[in-house]
Amino acid sequence: MTPSAPDASGAGTGPGADRRISRKSLLRAAVAAGAAVPLLATGTVALARDAGARGGPLAPTPFCDDGDDPTPDQMEGPYFKPASPLRTDLVAPGAPGTRLTVSGYVFGRNCVPLAGVLLDFWQADHAGAYDMAGYAFRGHQFTDSSGAFTLRTIVPGLYPGRTRHLHVKAQAPAEPVLTTQLYFPGEPRNSTDALFDPALLMNVRDAGGGKEATFDFVLDVDGGPTDPPGGGWAPGRSYAAGDRVTHDGAAYRCLQAHTSMTGWEPPHVPALWRRE
Repeated sequence: MTPSAPDASGAGTGPGADRRISRKSLLRAAVAAGAAVPLLATGTVALARDAGARGGPLAPTPFCDDGDDPTPDQMEGPYFKPASPLRTDLVAPGAPGTRLTVSGYVFGRNCVPLAGVLLDFWQADHAGAYDMAGYAFRGHQFTDSSGAFTLRTIVPGLYPGRTRHLHVKAQAPAEPVLTTQLYFPGEPRNSTDALFDPALLMNVRDAGGGKEATFDFVLDVDGGPTDPPGGGWAPGRSYAAGDRVTHDGAAYRCLQAHTSMTGWEPPHVPALWRRE
């Protein structure tokens, strides 16, 4: 799948744009979050987070298709450091650079949003340098119960041989790690960077004095509220009423929607789980 660069409204155009937007629409994410889903006059779903900054009409959102392509992997590079701080804002007070907010969702192959996914970001600073002594412009976070994430940072600077990019590792609970990079549309160096992959372009638009970007990850895993890996209960999952799991050899049905956490295993919380 090869998405196109965004137009002035921030939406992709050209061949493949509809499928890229379908990943980003996430009707299922809105439903999982319990949010009201806005509809256009045509009855199609409106993608609120990619609406124009001036409050113009919302673009229609195609239905999220099952079996979507997983996000491509890319090399880690020489600048990764483990044990980054837990934080969603990487900008220290007074740090130079154009402010950038990146938001999106993480999905499994079946188009179900994944809660509790670890996202570890790192990048160059405004001058194109990586902090190897400390943790400037490095940080990790977890997706919320709807599979959503938000990162506040700056537009990374350029350095020899590379176009602008963000590094990220994504890992669903008890699943393999995806290591990849995110790119900016319209960058002159995109055409000369040997690592650049148009499937990893973010949708980017101007927002005041900064930039706003969106990107949705699709991990090569099954799972979600109605299909936990192996059918077993796991922490960090978003469960809905009626979901079935197994735990310690017994089967349970969820009684009320919640995001699981250690200590809430069935049968320890009868308000949440009923043995079948």
